[in-house]
Amino acid sequence: MRTDTPQAVSLADYRPFPFAIETTRLVFDLHPTRTRVTAGLSVRRTGAEGEPLVLNGERLTLVSIAIDGQTLDPTQYVVDAEHLTLAKTPDQFVLTTEVEIDPSSNKALMGLYMSGGRFCTQCEAEGFRTITYFPDRPDVLSRYSVRIEADGKFPHLLSNGNLVASGSLEGGRHFAEWSDPFPKPSYLFALVAGDLDVLTDKFVTMTGREVALRVFVDPGQASRAAYALDSLKRAMKWDEEVFGREYDLDLFMIVAVRDFNFGAMENKGLNIFNSSLLLADPLTATDLDYERIEAVV
Repeated sequence: MRTDTPQAVSLADYRPFPFAIETTRLVFDLHPTRTRVTAGLSVRRTGAEGEPLVLNGERLTLVSIAIDGQTLDPTQYVVDAEHLTLAKTPDQFVLTTEVEIDPSSNKALMGLYMSGGRFCTQCEAEGFRTITYFPDRPDVLSRYSVRIEADGKFPHLLSNGNLVASGSLEGGRHFAEWSDPFPKPSYLFALVAGDLDVLTDKFVTMTGREVALRVFVDPGQASRAAYALDSLKRAMKWDEEVFGREYDLDLFMIVAVRDFNFGAMENKGLNIFNSSLLLADPLTATDLDYERIEAVV
């Protein structure tokens, strides 16, 4: 864990990242103490010829690295406690890295960690760099596709975007694949895997497109999520009426669990909340409770 004082970042020091990460493919082989993350980055040079590719990465164990399928020799890259640096690269290529991380020992609660027997992420502001090597800065946007593999005791495998595939694997494991066709920064990436109950509904957009709505909660808490689901539908309608903004995915999900260690994280398509902010028992909730839920959603 880092113990040094973070350095101030000044606007005057800003420089555009010299590469575009056009697509990001992530494969998670989830295990509580030894998760393997394979990342495939489609990279295109946008800066000056000869500039190195410098990726953020902390508390990662590098297993392998390749460019366009060719494994790199250790002399072709440099790894330190905070970066992976490639001094020479083609102008356009696919960089593939495999790393191992230990979510169960992640007590910083940034990146991918275990809480309450579930996998969960917190990537704002700079947590993604503890998941894989990446230019972890808000001005680098990429289109993500994600495959999650886990034991069957984690029945819900969630990430940003639309669910495009799911199924069973050998050894009692299963998988889910997600695709988000719209570019986003790394701090809006999210993953949740665990045993959850779900409340479902739908929202019809202003152009007549149907969006599936799902609120995931701790087991036995689904009845307390009804008002949050209604509030979500009103919020989506308000965005359309006030700003003309139509939701662009086929699915919108909220996860509200009591052991989420941050109050709220509004990731693209997969919002994560502490349940104290979002759930209400119809028999005991006050008007103030409902006003709080409406404001949070």
